[in-house]
Amino acid sequence: MKIPAIHGYIDRRILINFTADPKSVEKILPYPFKPKLYKDKAIVGICLIRLKDIKPKGLPNCFGVSSENGAHRIAVEWVEEGEKKSGVYIPRRDTSLRLNTLVGGRLFPGKHHLAAFNVQEENGSYHIDFKSSDQTEIAIDAVETEELNAQSVFETLSNASVFFEAGDLGYSPNNNKFDGLRLMAYQWKVKALAVSKVKSSFFENEEIFPKRSVVFDNALLMENIEHEWKSERTIVGV
Repeated sequence: MKIPAIHGYIDRRILINFTADPKSVEKILPYPFKPKLYKDKAIVGICLIRLKDIKPKGLPNCFGVSSENGAHRIAVEWVEEGEKKSGVYIPRRDTSLRLNTLVGGRLFPGKHHLAAFNVQEENGSYHIDFKSSDQTEIAIDAVETEELNAQSVFETLSNASVFFEAGDLGYSPNNNKFDGLRLMAYQWKVKALAVSKVKSSFFENEEIFPKRSVVFDNALLMENIEHEWKSERTIVGV
């Protein structure tokens, strides 16, 4: 699946990150992906992103669309033509924009589930929750802070920033193929969030992730980032 370069702005992006048991993650990853480990832990999470003025590059902003979106992510690596590569595998995407559900998996990588988003933001405080058409739920309450969660496996905000910046290439399932899409941020700058509440029905599903196999680690914030999305090579599964 090849799309023209898409240009727009990340109005707000929150990365909710968990550590997970690698063996549990391996069970849900299709070939050729394997968990990318950090200190012997798999890294999984959710991206809550508000996009604005999204349109083919070169068109005026008045042609753009805006939406709230959620993407479940798993940090992965794989071998391609003898070279080890890394990125993220995205098993599901959710969106507030019905247009995305129509073009997702057809004109744009990844099937999108329609979801109802509730967003409250004020003075560095954030509440975001959504429930999708198949009852998948996410919720987070957080405030901006100077320091990364002290219990984080990454130890410092800089370490976390470097790890997640390397996850700019995402692959979404499309039948027996995986469509690649690269996020090209014009700048990369993250802040830490102190989280008072976090909920994910996907990562709390004990039929997928056994009890205590997934643990909240940290949350990061990005704001006002001009960017492009570009298609990458499709990977054929088995």
